[in-house]
Amino acid sequence: QVQLVESGGGLVHTGGSLRLSCAASGVTFSRYVMGWFRQAPGKEREFVAAITSSAVSTNYADSVKGRFTISRDNAKNTVYLQMNGLKPEDTALYFCAKARSGYGRSWSKLQDFGEYDYWGQGTQVTVSS
Repeated sequence: QVQLVESGGGLVHTGGSLRLSCAASGVTFSRYVMGWFRQAPGKEREFVAAITSSAVSTNYADSVKGRFTISRDNAKNTVYLQMNGLKPEDTALYFCAKARSGYGRSWSKLQDFGEYDYWGQGTQVTVSS
């Protein structure tokens, strides 16, 4: 059974930083693209960032580019999201997700949550102004 467990969310002031972690189990973690998505109240789930199985390539939503960094440690079955320069509009429930594929899919497709088959329960990030 695949499980993804996020941690690291919290309450920070504008300009602050947080590091989210997502620990995976029940899956050969190093074979798959991993992604982060977020969902704010009353809004649709949106793509934040993704990383290829070998961590060679990453992709970001325009809204977080230059502020957030996705990384992974395949030895620890963990994917991270370092978030710097946080803004109130970053407030959301953040989810990590395992993609159905490890390679061969375009970044435009991997920004679609339909490309992911397992999800964590989410960790709340709240940024106060």
